[in-house]
Amino acid sequence: MNKEYWRWPEYRRTMSGKDWRKAEVITAGVDVGSVSSKAVITTDGELYAYSIKRTGSSSPDSAQRVMNWALEGTGLKLDNIRYTVGTGYGRVNVPFANRAITEIACHARGANYMWGPTVRTVLDMGGQDCKAIHCDERGKVTAFLMNDKCAAGTGRGMEVFADLLSVPIEEVGPMSFKIEKEPEPVSSTCVVFAKSEAVGLLRKGWQKEMVLAAFCSAMASRISELLEKIKVEKDFVITGGIAKNIGVVNRLEKIIGMKALPMKEGLDPMIAGGIGAALFAKALYEREQKAA
Repeated sequence: MNKEYWRWPEYRRTMSGKDWRKAEVITAGVDVGSVSSKAVITTDGELYAYSIKRTGSSSPDSAQRVMNWALEGTGLKLDNIRYTVGTGYGRVNVPFANRAITEIACHARGANYMWGPTVRTVLDMGGQDCKAIHCDERGKVTAFLMNDKCAAGTGRGMEVFADLLSVPIEEVGPMSFKIEKEPEPVSSTCVVFAKSEAVGLLRKGWQKEMVLAAFCSAMASRISELLEKIKVEKDFVITGGIAKNIGVVNRLEKIIGMKALPMKEGLDPMIAGGIGAALFAKALYEREQKAA
């Protein structure tokens, strides 16, 4: 069996010291992205459990699987959850969701919860696109921009390169710094052409580390253009899977002259959208109860 270098680990977590049985309101957010699906469960507006899995060919099935895994071992059943919000590109295909809300709103709200009310710029580096979002102290979106490039500037593009170079995806970032001198970035914005360019560089005798550095640098450069258009403001945070790639993040920080706030222990930048969705679910549920 061929090794799948693109495959990142799937995992779940239940936050310690919390008993869902004592909660008044349990809500959930399910973020079905192009590459990964995330389920987040909150108890009275506090993070209780989450899971992250690969998105399969069916959005409804992916939503169900990731939610089942988040519930696993907790004693919680889907029936215990009062309200669920779907988000992400497959948000309208979450079969047990009460509402669907855009990932832009959910990432801003989730970032506000994860990093605090000082956050003003959120960069969501996802599987199929990148979004730069401005928000206020409540996590409400005030402006946003999306990239207009194809997969070369996204998580899917990074997976393609990991497979092409036979480098496990988690090692791409660290390996891209094992170079003596920073190379010129690859020029292509399309992942198909960027892949061809990389093959050409390998044939010229470039080491894998150099090719990875050139690709990470190109990604950082393209993302910085998006941030320049929206004018990045402090505090600045990064969500999405590429937030874990130091090869891109460190180069991006150098270009824009600003450090992103570090991720707090026990949290994951990939669940920001899911957290935001679960918090919206709580607000919507409470509004319905008041109106009833």
